Amino acid sequence: MRPSRLKGARIPERLVPLAIDEFPALFVAAACAEGETLVTGAAELRVKESDRIAAMARGFEVLGVQHEVLADGMRIVGGNPFRGGTIDSRGDHRIAMAFAVASLRATAPIEILDVANVSTSFPGFAELANSVGLNIEETG
Repeated sequence: MRPSRLKGARIPERLVPLAIDEFPALFVAAACAEGETLVTGAAELRVKESDRIAAMARGFEVLGVQHEVLADGMRIVGGNPFRGGTIDSRGDHRIAMAFAVASLRATAPIEILDVANVSTSFPGFAELANSVGLNIEETG
C-alpha cells in the first residue's frame, strides 16, 4: 500500500446500489480529487433521509465546489480547496458527517446546522473525528 492523489472517476451504475449510503462521503472525496467524477444511476439518493443530491449540491455551492446536478446523480470537478460557510444538513446525519470531513480541505470554518441525529446514528463521531485531525466544536 502507498499513498497517491485521488483522481476523478466515472462510477459504474452497477456498483451504485452497493454504496448508496456512502455517496455523500464519496461526493466529498470526488471534490478533493483531481479531475471530474461522474455518478449516475443514483436516483435513490433523492428519497433517503433527505434529497441527498440536492443537499450535497447546496453545500457544494456554499463551499465553491464546481458541480452539475443530474436527475440521477452528479458531476463533480475536484482539485481545489473549499471555502468555508454554513451548511444545512437538513437533518441528514450522512450529509452532516460528509461536510464535517470536508472541513479538512476548507480554507475557512464550516458550520453545519441540524446535526442532532449524528449522535444517534454514530455516537462519538465528533470525538473520533477530532482524534484523527478534524477540529469539530459542538455548540448548543
